[in-house]
Order: sequence, then structure tokens, then C-alpha cells
Amino acid sequence: MLSVTPIPALSDNYIWLLRQDTSPGVCVVDPGDAEPVIQLLEQKNLNLETILITHHHGDHTAGLPALIERYSPHVIGPDNPDIQGLTQRVGDGDSCQVMGRRFDVYAVPGHTLDHIAFFTPGIPPLLFCGDTLFAGGCGRLFEGSPEQMHQSLKTLAALPDDTLIYAAHEYTLANFAFARAADPHNAEVTAALAEVQRARELDRPTLPSVLSREKLTNPFLRCADPDVRATAAEHGDTTTDQATFTTLRAWKDRF
Repeated sequence: MLSVTPIPALSDNYIWLLRQDTSPGVCVVDPGDAEPVIQLLEQKNLNLETILITHHHGDHTAGLPALIERYSPHVIGPDNPDIQGLTQRVGDGDSCQVMGRRFDVYAVPGHTLDHIAFFTPGIPPLLFCGDTLFAGGCGRLFEGSPEQMHQSLKTLAALPDDTLIYAAHEYTLANFAFARAADPHNAEVTAALAEVQRARELDRPTLPSVLSREKLTNPFLRCADPDVRATAAEHGDTTTDQATFTTLRAWKDRF
């Protein structure tokens, strides 16, 4: 049985720790800070065997040097020379083995050009998508184009509906505030926002999300919805799904 535990880091990052119940060997995803990882590993007497990296930004990679020096893990990430310490470089269509499970790799450019996501089938399937797909939102476009991000989100939306989505930031409350503005008549959004507000008041993580719910509530996955288009039309072009996404993303940047 694979369990996933959030390790809060920096101001709003989650470093995800993957563990098989029968083994002390673990994997972490996107360690932007080594210290909270080391503290948990030492407290639980665990051994860091594998690190997965989704993209090169420092809040996802800055912990690598200290963790590599201390544990000598296998480090899997995108084929980007700016990421130091990788032992396996992967890209779209590749797969890798992590704690006996197959993880499929998807290229999901947009937030960055090198961004990848890791998906492992199972019951339930798990997706580690960094800063591409968030609960109620998507990543900012630092390097890629709106066209790339829109396609990346469509790629992830094609995964099984019961996929659990492990994004890398606690952005959910702000995302659903925007989702309510973009999709004001959507009762699912209203309910999700109330649920997220309660969770944050109790200092509880709002992740993972589940893909089926994202399809009902995330405006960036709902660019074909007439209500979303009608609202977005007040802020820009909505003549196509792509245009609607571009308008939504620019609106969210100003929101």
C-alpha cells in the first residue's frame, strides 16, 4: 500500500513523501527545502531512496544538494541541465520504477518549458503535477505559452476521473475565490469554496484533489462551458476554448 504524506515547506509548498508500509525506503517529490524532509526522515527512521522533480524552479529543487549529500538517492527529473544532481532524465512517454510501482511521465509545459508530471496507475491512481494543475486552478505562465498550458491541462484531464492530484502548493483558497468569480452560478464551486475555507481555518491541507471534482469546479478545465465563457467574455476573447483559456489565465494574473 502506497501512502502519501505532505511535508509543508517554505511559505506554501508541499513536498510529497511516498512510502510503502512494508519498507523504510521512501520517495519525496519536489524538495524545495531539505530541512523539513530530513527532520521527518530522522524522526520516523526512514531512508530516502528516490526523489522526483517536476521542473527546475528553486522552490522545487533547492533541497537537492543537502539531500543528495546525506542520503545518495536516485533522482529522477526532466532533461534540463539547470537541474543539478539528476541520476535519471526523463521526458514525455517515459516511465520509471519507484518503490515497485510504474510511474508514467507526461510533458506538461506551460509554467516552465521543462515541466513534467508523474502518474502512477492503481486504486486510486496518483498524479504528481508540480505547478501545472492545482485544485481549482493552474500554474502561472513563466516560460511557456497559453497554448502549451491549455494542451497540458487537456492531457491531464484525460487521465482517469478518480485520479488523486498532488499539486505542489497550497493555493486552493485563492483559486476557488477566482473560480467563484469566473463561474458564479456553479453550485459545485460554491460548495468547494466553503469546504476549503473550513479546512484552512483548521490549518488542514486542501490536497489532494480528485480529477472528477476538478472537471466540475476548475474554470481552466471548463473553457467550453457556456457560463464560464460568458463571464470570461467580459475580460477578453472567448471565441474558442483556447481563447477562453488565455483570457482566464490573464484575468487570474490580475485577480
